[in-house]
Amino acid sequence: MKHKNGEIWEFENNVNNTTGGVEDAHSDGGVILGLDGGTTSTICICMRVLPFSSSSKLPDPIPILARAVAGCSNHNSVGEAAARDTLEQVMAETLVKAGAKRSAVRAVCLGVSGVNHPTDQERILNWLRDIFPSHVKLYVHNDAVAALASGTYGKLHGCVLIAGTGCIAYGFTEDGQEARAAGAGPVLGDWGSGYGISAQALTAVIRANDGRGPQTMLTNSILQSLGLSSPDELIGWTYADPSWARIATLVPLVVSCAEAGDQIANRILDDAVQELALDVKAVVERLGLSGPDGNGSFPVVMVGGVLEANKKWDIGKEVTACIQKTYPKASPIRPKVEPAVGAALLAWNSLMKETSKLS
Repeated sequence: MKHKNGEIWEFENNVNNTTGGVEDAHSDGGVILGLDGGTTSTICICMRVLPFSSSSKLPDPIPILARAVAGCSNHNSVGEAAARDTLEQVMAETLVKAGAKRSAVRAVCLGVSGVNHPTDQERILNWLRDIFPSHVKLYVHNDAVAALASGTYGKLHGCVLIAGTGCIAYGFTEDGQEARAAGAGPVLGDWGSGYGISAQALTAVIRANDGRGPQTMLTNSILQSLGLSSPDELIGWTYADPSWARIATLVPLVVSCAEAGDQIANRILDDAVQELALDVKAVVERLGLSGPDGNGSFPVVMVGGVLEANKKWDIGKEVTACIQKTYPKASPIRPKVEPAVGAALLAWNSLMKETSKLS
């Protein structure tokens, strides 16, 4: 099959088809590709395969050979063809940077936003099989799964909350049951997301201008930031390019206004905190992660720009406090590695389990 990025694959094959090439350098175990594909960007890393043993401990730092970044790979946002091209391009670029060819790859794990149904997984798996040799183990998940693995170092247990451009909560029990909440996009109610927060701020400005809502500091803050002279101009700005990521960039302005005491901005953030905590609670209840008495311990991995700390208004801290009121032993985790590394570690754990079964 001819791929759009076939020239990249051909290039890396030509580079490595020499004796003493880079593939030989990885022949002790090969490499793993881990990919985190989101609405805003797509990141792929190449990791050396770690030794397998029942007492394996992950090295610090993780042996990352290469990293590449591309654009959006959510097929719901850019279409299936563009999403596939992005995924293929970023994997090819990562292998070229690592100096490894496809035959050195032992496993590929993709965590991609927009993978919400088994048919989505199967579609991606089908074209991955066209790209990689038959010995390569292929795993496809929602990007929330990779984010969870980034906090648990490849172990699927507990709950992850992602709040960036979009938001989603995703969880696993230790015996493999899984559940999710939110993640259906802004039209279907991801109000705790960066898009949701920003859209409510824009709405508040329009309402204030119309006289349908109270005046707010958000008006001057947003207009000044966008270089606009009146709220009426927000209509043209918004619909000129209503992409989720573009709207979501306004979140820091909402936080700044809230920190300055604006009641509307504070209410928007308070509502977002409640929504995000509710996402986690829905997953915890469906999976019984807190145990029959509600006092069981479980990790809650916190990922995404909306949850990053601010001077006064720390959304992530407020969400954690809200969760721990209901589940006192919930253990918040801020990952030390990015989700793309989590995807690679998830593939490594899967390979290790398969190897253990065969031995």
